[in-house]
Amino acid sequence: MNGFSRGAISPLLSVWRPLVALTGALLLTACSSNPLPPFTASGYVADGGVVRIWRKDNGDGSVHMLTAFSPYGNGATTTNEYRWQGDNLVFIEQNIQGELPEHSKVRFDDRGELSFMQREVDGQKQQLSREQIALYQYQASRTKVTSEALRIGKVILRQGRWHRDGTVTTCEGATFSPKLDNPSQSHIARRQSHSSLEVSIAWLEAPEGSQLLLVANENFCSWQPEPGEF
Repeated sequence: MNGFSRGAISPLLSVWRPLVALTGALLLTACSSNPLPPFTASGYVADGGVVRIWRKDNGDGSVHMLTAFSPYGNGATTTNEYRWQGDNLVFIEQNIQGELPEHSKVRFDDRGELSFMQREVDGQKQQLSREQIALYQYQASRTKVTSEALRIGKVILRQGRWHRDGTVTTCEGATFSPKLDNPSQSHIARRQSHSSLEVSIAWLEAPEGSQLLLVANENFCSWQPEPGEF
């Protein structure tokens, strides 16, 4: 997933950090006064890479989330899948790509007690420590709060295929010109000049502006979650 664009990150970062700092009563007040759509996609710039988040809030109180962390350069991409039933975290699945692929899966019962765990590193089964499970739980909780803040801030993730005329056909089938700055557009054009196929881009849109996240040869739309199936 090469090709992270480092340019022009300040405008949106100045919004994300206060949003992520929102807690408890503020989040509850915002959610109650402004109903949010059940399926959302968002993201942010993290230390060492970028994070994309897909989230679906179901009518039965369950929440399903998928995150993808794409590091700068040639590091391994990590995906995490989380499920909550009400306020209880019931499922975690992590996949780390790379030379030594790693897959972990953890389930909890309705009382929050561990009911199943499994970990494989390069095809070899290993035990998960209590500390590792606690870290997974912490990451899940932090990701959920961050997602809530980004949704309230109307930070929206979009992905699609970039065309040489500067337009993008999104994974939802719409074609338009994203409002990206000149350095971002130049970065995309440079990447495209080294590829025989149209490159994919991922970017964020918010009231404060737009931010290019990723440019890659991979077709992001081939695995982006569909609202009806997620």
